[in-house]
Amino acid sequence: MSGFFDTPIEFLKGVGPQRAALFNKQLNIFTFGDLIQHYPFRYEDRTRFYTISELLEEMPFVQVRGKVSKKELIGSGFKKRLVAYLIDGTGEMELVWFQGIKWVLEKVKPGVEYVVFGKPTKFGKRFNIAHPELETLTPKNEKGGFLQPVYSITETLRKRHLDSKAIAKLQQELLTQANNKFHETLPSAILERFRFVDKRKAMINIHFPENHESLNAAQQRLKFEELFYIQLRLIKLKLVRKEKYKGQSFNDTALLTRFYHDFLPFQLTGAQKKVIKEIYADMKSGRQMNRLLQGDVGSGKTIVSFVCMLITLSGNAQCTLMAPTEILAQQHFKTISRYAEQMQITTALLTGSVKKRERGDIHRGLRDGSLKILIGTHALIEEEVQFNNLGLAIIDEQHRFGVAQRSKLWSKNKTVYPHVLVMTATPIPRTLAMTLYGDLDVSVIDELPAGRKPIKTIHKYDSHRLEVNGFLKQQIKTGRQVYIVYPLIDESEKLDLKHLMDGYESICRAFPEEAVSIVHGKMKPDAKEYEMNRFAKGETSIMVATTVIEVGVDVPNASVMVIENAERFGLSQLHQLRGRVGRGAEQSYCILMTNYKLSSDSKKRIETMVRTNNGFEIAETDLQLRGPGDLMGTQQSGALDLLIADLGKDTKILQTARETALQILEEDPDLNKAENKLIREQVERMRKTMVNWSRIS
Repeated sequence: MSGFFDTPIEFLKGVGPQRAALFNKQLNIFTFGDLIQHYPFRYEDRTRFYTISELLEEMPFVQVRGKVSKKELIGSGFKKRLVAYLIDGTGEMELVWFQGIKWVLEKVKPGVEYVVFGKPTKFGKRFNIAHPELETLTPKNEKGGFLQPVYSITETLRKRHLDSKAIAKLQQELLTQANNKFHETLPSAILERFRFVDKRKAMINIHFPENHESLNAAQQRLKFEELFYIQLRLIKLKLVRKEKYKGQSFNDTALLTRFYHDFLPFQLTGAQKKVIKEIYADMKSGRQMNRLLQGDVGSGKTIVSFVCMLITLSGNAQCTLMAPTEILAQQHFKTISRYAEQMQITTALLTGSVKKRERGDIHRGLRDGSLKILIGTHALIEEEVQFNNLGLAIIDEQHRFGVAQRSKLWSKNKTVYPHVLVMTATPIPRTLAMTLYGDLDVSVIDELPAGRKPIKTIHKYDSHRLEVNGFLKQQIKTGRQVYIVYPLIDESEKLDLKHLMDGYESICRAFPEEAVSIVHGKMKPDAKEYEMNRFAKGETSIMVATTVIEVGVDVPNASVMVIENAERFGLSQLHQLRGRVGRGAEQSYCILMTNYKLSSDSKKRIETMVRTNNGFEIAETDLQLRGPGDLMGTQQSGALDLLIADLGKDTKILQTARETALQILEEDPDLNKAENKLIREQVERMRKTMVNWSRIS
């Protein structure tokens, strides 16, 4: 949409410089194109009239026509209200005003027929509508017959008389001017195949649909188009990378076979074996691997990453694993070095707290190739960390790293890009994975190791505190340990820190015989470390903490997780926290504590947690409740500023859009064919305006 649609918004009739400044600041609308793509978020159904006898309380908004039989003022002072009685031959209802009474008194006249629109509420046997929209019945409006668009606005705009109706009026003006200015952006083959309406028709009907059918047709077309172009870019990136970026070829499995036969203390699960096969196929292909490995907390990703390291080491290359926190890096190091030592493979840990002398040894070992595996935090991407031949870079919980940090890791091999394996324990719904990580290949570990019992999740109200404490005492008596987590929403909120300290004190009072650890983000790293280690060694039986333990220590003996104010946590966070227990063979429990007043979203979150341990099901529910931007944290949400599609609801359309894009690019990678001319032109137009988030993964 170039040329006409690039016109600054102030030049639209009815806008002007002052309103334009408001649109810029409040809604990020600068041009005709921005305004026309400010789509309604819902529609009020004016397609039919209801009779008063048909009204039901669950109806959101209704349109009624009838005669005002009489009106009266009731009450006095601030309780004063105006009531008009509307009759339509099937019954009587009340229209009520608490404000603007003087103006309405003059406007509403008994004996006159009106069209009334609003939310019906029942009091006793009679329905009423408070502050209804009211118009005198005319030949034009007596037919009803349209869907009224509702646009998102801000309070500032409302105060300046720029409400949803005012925006609708401007959209009407713009659509009149734009009538013959729309470019078609999808080839006729796609339009015919999916029976999509053309672009012009879709744009008119998304704002002013004649009926539900035409609205649905416009939505389907525009959602497909938006998701199709996102997928096209991601798949193109993937194909370019596969052609362009060569990778080292690792096909020697001697070390791996030795590990399986002599050192692996347990059987790998079917899911782990499947994932290792997929990774091995990438690593021997001669192309650079870029793979996302998803697996729930405790599904055995670390052992899979070690197996991949062995494949790399057999090919005389080095490996590195980067984790977001020192605790997590140490945990990976502990697991991996235990196996590596048995096989005489050199490993080292590099974090911010490693002493200068040790660092010197690490740097030398990396450069001469004698150090094979380096595990660490951000310290790995510093300039002086130089590898002899980096063959595999593994990034854990990658959404916690910025794009720039990750790309520094790739450039650690000057001759050829290392293979990249990105791991996450945050289950990502398929729709989100396809959109955020559409240029990565995805592997999933979807079963837990044998012998693990599913965690039992229980919801308790604050009034059950004594019962819960009794249960904790009983668990501690049998030698188990307990986490109690408080919500520290923002590290700077004094209120929440106080909340944690109050909680700590009441736990100490309730459990006078037990040693209690405390950990929160305000503590110095070594103090945090000390407390964590005391708990890991079993010197303390209760750990009171904030969410800093969400990604962290593996304490197989900890079998109970109590989450205070569970309603203040998001679903994925609750699931991550729950995953801190259930690491041993004993039955583990997660107790969600809340007060009685819960919003409907909070209720749904708690119910989901109690019902299932399946991370992917939880992630899908979370996506529907919170939307994609919140789910992945702010640094990646730029990738998902969708105008009309909704990843929580439009899974089918996304799937179709991805398959269509894939088919087109497989047949015509450079979009040179005549039938793909429109797609090529649209890609060019979008390239000028889009932020390059393509390297995000």
